[in-house]
Amino acid sequence: MADFVFLFPGQGSQSKGMLDAFDGIDVVKQTLEEASNALGYDMAALIRDDAEDKLGQTEFTQPALLTASTAMLRLWRAKGGAEASQVAGHSLGEYSALVAAGAISFADAVQLVAFRGKAMMEAVPAGVGSMAAILGLADDVVEEICAKVSSDSEKVWAANYNCPGQLVVAGHAAAVERMMVAAKQAGAKRALPLAVSAPSHTPLMQPAADAMAARLQQININAPVCPVWGNAAASPQQDVARIREALVAQLVSPVRWTETVQKLAAGGITQGVEMGPGKVLSGLVKRIERDMVVGVSLTPDQIEASLTQISGE
Repeated sequence: MADFVFLFPGQGSQSKGMLDAFDGIDVVKQTLEEASNALGYDMAALIRDDAEDKLGQTEFTQPALLTASTAMLRLWRAKGGAEASQVAGHSLGEYSALVAAGAISFADAVQLVAFRGKAMMEAVPAGVGSMAAILGLADDVVEEICAKVSSDSEKVWAANYNCPGQLVVAGHAAAVERMMVAAKQAGAKRALPLAVSAPSHTPLMQPAADAMAARLQQININAPVCPVWGNAAASPQQDVARIREALVAQLVSPVRWTETVQKLAAGGITQGVEMGPGKVLSGLVKRIERDMVVGVSLTPDQIEASLTQISGE
């Protein structure tokens, strides 16, 4: 294994046609077929055409993103790419990371995240919850505002610590609205509502966490071949029991991405590859640890460039 990290994106990185650049590549086609067989619908058509506008629905978004990330990783491996010494994923990306580390089979994982997406949507009725991105305030200021604008019946929490100056909050819709107003008054550069109805990574997701805890008992999980960083604790996991606990905890706990990247850097990691569609994570890493270089995988050519970066050729 080379001393670098694979980073796997979460929801928000998906887009219609996100695998178009890989059309005709056997390992990608095989991955799409494997996902289709596991889920009972045409994954290639969903990603390519999205004729029924399902790609934005959580129970379809999650397996589609995991499939795209896994297809790109398999192409990397088919080209002789080195294996990372550690893997990390943002929210949903934690499942892609577990697949990469051999802890969960791809077929099990796509079914598991489809279940996860549905459980998340069912946990909180539509319109009750929401999420918003707060830009330009320190984390502790955002946390203080969350506590200030929350009431006994309407609460908002820090949900995603993405990078310094960018924190996503989530909770009851009314409390999130109050949060955005108060954040702007406190000097936030922007306070933006997100196109997400499920208040992810908050205590409101407890029903989904309970459902996932039961579902995970039916899934075979192996010891990963390398450390898999968990979102909730911002720490590497290799024990199977802890992995199950971490996957349940991440539904009701914030994503500690800033802390994860800082710890990777402190441990000597200077290179990474964002293995999935988009370049959200590579952008966040630049704002967290300037000296960490993260390649992307949006096209076969970019995978080749990342291979060269990692190999040092």
